[in-house]
Amino acid sequence: MLGQRTKHPSSTNFDNDFTPRAKRTKRLGSTDSSLVRKDESSEEDDTAEKPASLSRQIADSEGGSEVDEPPSAATRETGLEAALPPLKSDTEAIRDYEAVRAAEAVDLDRQGRLGHRKWVQGKSSIYVDAFNLALDTVLEEETHLFDEAELAVFEHWRGLSYEGQYLINRLKYYADIADLPGAAGDLLETRTIPAAAASVHINPGDTETPQEPLLGDRFTFADGSQGHIATLEEASSLLKLDELKALAKEVKVQGKNKGDLLKALRRTSRRQSGLGWSNLIRSDTDDSLKSERGLEADDYGLLEEKENLDSINLTRDTHLVKKILANTGPCIRLSAAALQLFERVHLVFYRSTEWSEKSLSTIILARMSRRNFPKYLVSRSANVFTARSHLLEFEASIRTQSRIDLILEFNGTVRKEGLQAAKEVFEEVYPRWQIILAEEQRKEDRLYESGEGAYLRRFSPGWVYTRIVHKGTYVLGRFREHLREHELLTKLLDQRLFHAARRGAWYQRKALLEEHYMWALLPLPGLHGDAQRKHWKKIALRTCEEGLQDRECHLIYHYDLQKRIQKLERALKLPKRQHHDFGHVRLVTPAERIVYGVRIEKEQSPSRKLHRRDSTDTMSPRRGGKTIWLDEREGGGECSVEAFCLSHYRSLGWKGYHSEGGIIRTLFGYLFYDVLFTYVPNVFQTPYQTCPLDLHTDAFYPSRASEINHRLVEIANGNAERLLRDVYERECETQTCIVGVHWDFAVDDLVEIVQCFDGEALATLCKVIAQEYQQRGGGIPDLFLWRMNGVDGDGNSSKGANGRGEVMFAEVKSENDRLSDTQRLWIHVLTGAGIPVELCAAVASEVRTVR
Repeated sequence: MLGQRTKHPSSTNFDNDFTPRAKRTKRLGSTDSSLVRKDESSEEDDTAEKPASLSRQIADSEGGSEVDEPPSAATRETGLEAALPPLKSDTEAIRDYEAVRAAEAVDLDRQGRLGHRKWVQGKSSIYVDAFNLALDTVLEEETHLFDEAELAVFEHWRGLSYEGQYLINRLKYYADIADLPGAAGDLLETRTIPAAAASVHINPGDTETPQEPLLGDRFTFADGSQGHIATLEEASSLLKLDELKALAKEVKVQGKNKGDLLKALRRTSRRQSGLGWSNLIRSDTDDSLKSERGLEADDYGLLEEKENLDSINLTRDTHLVKKILANTGPCIRLSAAALQLFERVHLVFYRSTEWSEKSLSTIILARMSRRNFPKYLVSRSANVFTARSHLLEFEASIRTQSRIDLILEFNGTVRKEGLQAAKEVFEEVYPRWQIILAEEQRKEDRLYESGEGAYLRRFSPGWVYTRIVHKGTYVLGRFREHLREHELLTKLLDQRLFHAARRGAWYQRKALLEEHYMWALLPLPGLHGDAQRKHWKKIALRTCEEGLQDRECHLIYHYDLQKRIQKLERALKLPKRQHHDFGHVRLVTPAERIVYGVRIEKEQSPSRKLHRRDSTDTMSPRRGGKTIWLDEREGGGECSVEAFCLSHYRSLGWKGYHSEGGIIRTLFGYLFYDVLFTYVPNVFQTPYQTCPLDLHTDAFYPSRASEINHRLVEIANGNAERLLRDVYERECETQTCIVGVHWDFAVDDLVEIVQCFDGEALATLCKVIAQEYQQRGGGIPDLFLWRMNGVDGDGNSSKGANGRGEVMFAEVKSENDRLSDTQRLWIHVLTGAGIPVELCAAVASEVRTVR
């Protein structure tokens, strides 16, 4: 029977997520597996929808996030992209750049083009060169990851024409190819390769393990629609919206959008069968038939398909498929074998299970940009995947993880059947996880140098299996199998190799089970009733203490562990002298400040006024929109609500920026410059990175624990100003690309800020960012304020705790705004570090309507 488990404190997001995950980036598969028509004109809209293959979408296990995150509308960067500087890299920029570099008709090979920064229009593409660079890099030292058949495919790839290679890399942009039929024919050509290895790898929880290798002795880079498109689902996904509307009208189905039309069409197809369709076929002139198909039928051999529609016994589904294909003309898509192989190349090169079209060009653009990068030792190790079997199991574990995520996160309310399916996968994975755990521990003890294993383990199947086991604790909780859940949490905490960022959540859940459930599930012999409960509450108290003492338990979990400790001490009625004293980190409720001013409302059209619920309430702003205010203190111009409140604080003697996390990340980049670019194997794979690849992971902190802790002590002892000035004097002139650093901030302001910061408080902030750089990127209060010792705007003496000045954060809210979970979490962190935070509410004392 399913039950509701006791929920974890919401501020930690144990059951939910820290930060919204961006929607899955487009992979090579999401482009290449899309079917492309060979008869389309060059005016095809680049934003037209493409069919997606769910089975090809693989969630990232080693990306930046250490917690489970929901999808959002933004596109998440891959690890390599995040480490490179911001670049203008949209399609127009790429084409402009290639046109500029295409100058003289110089006959250069690929290395020459990269070295001399030249591209020859029509003979080379930045995308083709980028993929070839990735392939050459992988094959240079990691050939052992590919078998004889796959290496033969790479040789055939090198023999493809430029347009064939371009079509594979940029299938969506086929209109750029002059000889599209020739390029498509090149990809459809059957090629002979050595027979693939017959061994089949069986992996736990993987339902997609092939019964035979995808690569046989005959191979094509692409599949044609004729013979490969057999279902209405596949065929209907090829249609544009206007074509789909025309077809829906013909079969008399309706829908509000493309998705609804597709569902209605498929539902109608399943419900009805063909009834003598030969009687409905038009028998007009050849010209009208050609017009209906939108192409020259004789050229593509579609008259034969038209005759095949005369069969009375055809189902309605088959008829619609043939009609759609007659309308679209021949299509191609990457073959499953080619798609899988190219995905493997990207996985090995980018050390990531996801990438975007941008990934193919970012590294080239970074290389060609006239920017200065930090000096560090580039190290690309060939032992990330020690053997082909290791790589294949890692791929399989990613597929298994994707199944779990689909069940538990992306499929609405999880029902008993879904939970049972997830539990079965967990039971399959668990024995293999224990074996890998022992193997990785042996490597850590004997093989890896200090800190080297932390990043490499992210490419172990054990990393992915640990996440699946973590999900298993949730499933066991839903089934009320709390004894097994407690045992599993204990095993997760006993290992220190995988997912260190989750340790705080595991401590919290384990303590909760011990407090509420374990006294009944695992009673101690000789104790009864309240004595049992008291015994397990003492164990829960000890668990919380261990969590606070664990160096890998991140600071964001400390507050809730401290709260539970205080609750348990009261429940156990311990003597006051035995109580923990957390006064030094006690949270202070943010002060509230109300700023009155004039809000500007743009005059609405009559139609918009009718749609407002209460058009007479002019004092209330429209929910969800940015408000405009009149800055009467500084020039009387229009401004945002943040600028309006910042102006108010300036009148009180504060200096400040509306930077959200900009100031904090800039300070972190200055103060931890040396630590960021300390040599750690495998995290600097190109000379064009602004940060190590593991910065956005939980491997960053443990890999440099000694250096980070030493730097935190320096900051706490008041050396932040010296560290900042040293980096500024060394790197400012060249404007070195450093992650998070904005050179626009005046150095005098930054020096004043670190002077106003209490050393311990600044060290605490830096530690939070070092532990979770990516997750803590959002939620920092809008305004950063500081003032040196002196007199404030009210004539009162102002003096900071450090005797030199004071800093403060302010979260700005208009009417109807509320704090998000990430904002609450940051307020907890800041107040816990002794940094004051204000909630500044902008209230309209007057509303002026302007045109």
